[in-house]
Amino acid sequence: MISKEQRDIWVDYLRATITVLVVAHHSSLAYTTFANFNKEAYINSTHPLVDNQRWIGLDIFENFNDIFFMSLMFFIGGLFLTKSIAKKGAMTFVKDRFLRLFLPFLLIGTLSNLIAHFPAFCVAHNTLDTKAYIIDFFTTEKWPVGPPWFIWVLFFFNLVFATTYVFMKKIYNNTANQVRSAGDRPMLVFLSLAVLTWVLYVPVAYNIGAGKWTGWGPFDFQLSRILLYFGYFMLGAFIGSSDFHNGIFAKGSLLVGRWKLWCILALAVYLVLTVSGEKEILKNMVIAGIIPEFSAWMIYYTMYVLSCTLTCIAFVTTFRARVNTQTSWLDSLAANAYLIYLIHYVFVIWTQFFLLDIDTPAIVKFTIVFLNALVVSWMISIFLRRSSFIKKYL
Repeated sequence: MISKEQRDIWVDYLRATITVLVVAHHSSLAYTTFANFNKEAYINSTHPLVDNQRWIGLDIFENFNDIFFMSLMFFIGGLFLTKSIAKKGAMTFVKDRFLRLFLPFLLIGTLSNLIAHFPAFCVAHNTLDTKAYIIDFFTTEKWPVGPPWFIWVLFFFNLVFATTYVFMKKIYNNTANQVRSAGDRPMLVFLSLAVLTWVLYVPVAYNIGAGKWTGWGPFDFQLSRILLYFGYFMLGAFIGSSDFHNGIFAKGSLLVGRWKLWCILALAVYLVLTVSGEKEILKNMVIAGIIPEFSAWMIYYTMYVLSCTLTCIAFVTTFRARVNTQTSWLDSLAANAYLIYLIHYVFVIWTQFFLLDIDTPAIVKFTIVFLNALVVSWMISIFLRRSSFIKKYL
């Protein structure tokens, strides 16, 4: 019998790695070529701070992350839910999620964002007036949510899961039996996930716009992807109801065994997507009358969906195949990943702020911001989690 710790360590390391990518993602946004800053309301900027130094390589890195990593985060967020609610019961489960997700989002998330966005206000208004800043934060900027948006949405998904679990318990059990052998049908897994991703994302994105956000105050979310994220979350819950370590994600399965192929395909599709976008191939074909605009959009969105699908599969199968032993520093990173996610934005924006007037290449600035934000938030998390209460929930 394999212990729980041995079975779950690859998932913990995967979650921690995605958290590191989140820190890197936010560290890159000040230096992309498409970055723009709105002095009237910095909430409408592509990032709270924008530097004069830019590099297209960071566009490619940022876009790669944006295509897949939040979908994968929601998928991981659903993996252990059926086992958790079966063990704790619905009421205890909801209470636990309230303490672990909603309170940290509302308290730590608000405080960290209030600290994080002050440099943006200083740059926009050329003042250090903290009272004016706080008023602006809650009025003009409408209470920026920052990265913690993921946490409140995850909490909401957990509530939906908890309230419907009693009615769907049999469905989860039946699904568990069906997905057990899916690991030996990798093409079926890929096609099913690709179709699911297309159906949940493309119609919404095409009709309302791929970058559409909505919400009230800190309860902001990306409207164009909310169905996609919920779908991946529920997919995680369904797969998590099975013994996925020895089933669909078994090390000996064909799905996991072909992890190198998934990596190659994921990189190849993203390369095609990036090159076609940079060269404006589809746009030029529309202008030339070769294809209708609708067809061009469908081709683009389908390539986007394939990139998302393949990259998610590549990450999951690679970690399942390659994570064989525990490492102390990765254990620490995994244990502190949640707090790192909650507080890293402070150190990202403030480091970008201190680097604004320094004449050095964008890649150097990005590296400094990323390493500083990751290490400092990691160290603070280690310190805070010395408290037994914080360690229990964060």
